[in-house]
Amino acid sequence: MNKVTPKVSVVIPNYNGGEYNRKCLLSLRNQTLSPDRIIVVDNGSTDGSAEEIEADFPEVTLFRFPENTGFTGAVNKGIAMSDGMDYVILLNNDTEAEPDFVRALTEAIGRRDDIFSCQAKMLKMDDPSVMDDAGDLYCSLGWAFARGKGMPETGFRKPAAIFSSCAGAAIYSMKILEEIGTFDDNHFAYLEDTDIGWRARIRGYRNVFIPAARVRHVGSASSGSIYNLFKVKNTSRNSIYLIYKNMPTPQILLNLPLFLAGFSVKAVFFTLKGFGGEYIRGIGQGFALCRKGREEGRRVRYNPRNRRNYIRIQLELWANVARRFLKR
Repeated sequence: MNKVTPKVSVVIPNYNGGEYNRKCLLSLRNQTLSPDRIIVVDNGSTDGSAEEIEADFPEVTLFRFPENTGFTGAVNKGIAMSDGMDYVILLNNDTEAEPDFVRALTEAIGRRDDIFSCQAKMLKMDDPSVMDDAGDLYCSLGWAFARGKGMPETGFRKPAAIFSSCAGAAIYSMKILEEIGTFDDNHFAYLEDTDIGWRARIRGYRNVFIPAARVRHVGSASSGSIYNLFKVKNTSRNSIYLIYKNMPTPQILLNLPLFLAGFSVKAVFFTLKGFGGEYIRGIGQGFALCRKGREEGRRVRYNPRNRRNYIRIQLELWANVARRFLKR
């Protein structure tokens, strides 16, 4: 009996990405395994990029929001439009995928039923010998960070377990998404991929880095720079919400000393960068978002059956403090 080929869609959010979309979409035309569907969700772009996609890429299904719904709004719409698919690949528009990108991700996630997501090897666009992201990690300081960022890509040539996949170039199981829910639109942008990967880990699912799937990535294309008011405020806000959502109260108290240290270090860092006020305001907004999340029932309810998963995650959070500073 012939094995049924799984169906996979690619979802690309776009917000005034005219500078990048063409190269990204052209790279998908050269795949050794063509996706069954390519969906671009436009977030109210005003630069003509949506019209260009519509005119030049007839193979793309384009959905246009009248306003910016954030990364989460765009990808959730794309996931909803991926009905009938086994897997969905989320891809930033400021990427160029190498020819085996879709095939490598699809084959990897299909190897085990307990794999929720697989992340591609993200390389610097201007120097692909340098890593951009080899999987996202999270630690007890309250910091999420990209594994391998800025390091030679030669050190990241083996698959590896990761805390969560960067949604800029990753494949997700539609079946598991139906179980745990899609991206939390309260995040709008930043740390939404850490949140969804964490929720999957609590249920016992795995996230894996797949080096055979390679993409080149510009980075910060929508927000404009590595550090800016929008990014600093949203990241600090979502950092608070992330902890509240995914940790039971005893676990929050266990990690509280390191959280206080981690957030204090970040406050000093961003103050020196000229963004201290925005960082602190983001923290305040994070606590307000926690209240909103409680009212909406967004917090992950503790289930004793997942106790071992919580313990594994906690040990990993401690270990990742060392990994953050040793850059491993």
